[in-house]
Amino acid sequence: MSNALDRNRESAFSKLFGERQQALPRGITSVCSAHPLVIEAALQRGLREGAVVLIEATCNQVNQEGGYTGMTPVAFRRFIEEIAKKVGLPLGSIIYGGDHLGPNPWKTLGADEAMARAEAMVAAYVEAGFEKLHLDTSMGCAGEPAALDDEETAERAARLAKVAEDTACRIGQRPPVYIIGTEVPPPGGATHAIEELEVTSPDAALKTLDIHTSAFEKADAGAAMDRVIGIVVQPGVEFGNANVILYEPGRAHGLASTLGRMPGLLFEAHSTDYQTVHELSALVDDGFAILKVGPGLTFALREALYGLDAIRHVLDCGGDSLYAQMEAIMQAEPHHWVGHYAGSADDVRFQRHFSYSDRIRYYWPGKQATDAVDALFAALPDPIPETLVSQYLGRVYPDVVSGRVAPRARDLCLAAIDAALAPYSVATASQ
Repeated sequence: MSNALDRNRESAFSKLFGERQQALPRGITSVCSAHPLVIEAALQRGLREGAVVLIEATCNQVNQEGGYTGMTPVAFRRFIEEIAKKVGLPLGSIIYGGDHLGPNPWKTLGADEAMARAEAMVAAYVEAGFEKLHLDTSMGCAGEPAALDDEETAERAARLAKVAEDTACRIGQRPPVYIIGTEVPPPGGATHAIEELEVTSPDAALKTLDIHTSAFEKADAGAAMDRVIGIVVQPGVEFGNANVILYEPGRAHGLASTLGRMPGLLFEAHSTDYQTVHELSALVDDGFAILKVGPGLTFALREALYGLDAIRHVLDCGGDSLYAQMEAIMQAEPHHWVGHYAGSADDVRFQRHFSYSDRIRYYWPGKQATDAVDALFAALPDPIPETLVSQYLGRVYPDVVSGRVAPRARDLCLAAIDAALAPYSVATASQ
């Protein structure tokens, strides 16, 4: 690891961590989820490790109008804090981030209206105490191209940064740090099988920085530019509905080397879900020190829930199949998956449940799904036989047989999520 990269890490994480006195990490996991069990597992891991936990909400998920979770930024923060209190994690050990903040939730409107709502959203995030904002204004609005050029994107990002700065000043709060750059799929992830990815070129990364620097200065947001800690680039990692593209350091060598010309900056890697510990560690080694993960965690939860449903069937505990109940829910409310899955009817049905993009995650918070999961937990014995854990929940069997995890339904779900988080802890840990 170069001295320049060491200095960049220290500078970026010092700005992110603020006055927190814990040792600065080599990297940090960004948990992008609103599922209570995912949040609980992440906070439990933070408590065990004595680490700061970065939790992020996306613009479509949480905004001043409620998003698809029904939560405003302040409600989302309260939701996280309630779980933290139950777990016993100090509230000061949590960093709140906003992801893809821009006009995307309102892109069917004209640009003026969509950007006005995006500005209101950014103000709401700052007022709620969010400390890390990813500004993403790359998407076109009504009557515009699907993707805007770099100059227009940077100009709109600067507008949002100015709103964030002014809001922090108005309420007497430490202003946030920022992530810029948009070389990732839109919120929600890729919608097709991925055969090859183009890694961001070094020139494109440097151009992103230069254009944003000029735009921020023009918008009287130069102070915000001083608190930009990272750039979103494409290092060559992604997942589609049926496949995962693993990180190949050789392909990203030129991109990684540009960090030596970007003092104080790191790269933020999106869509790192399903990468192995080897690839995650290589990403951090190369300066992609912020690793975002979301669907991979709810995918692990869904695996555990369907495994428990299979155990219920073997034990003849009664109750309707969870698979069948979730299929009925998704068929009745198709808007979260229609347009994202393609193929025959059988192909689409398979993807509804087992896709890497895990769009079933949008349905778990609903009352029907929550009631179905509660009924599943209530039907299962305590303890669940270890041999059936081995058969249907192999991801967590070693922890059960060793006594680290109790063979109870809820504990097994938390353990499955934690197992998906474990490679990130290894990759980001100080060495």
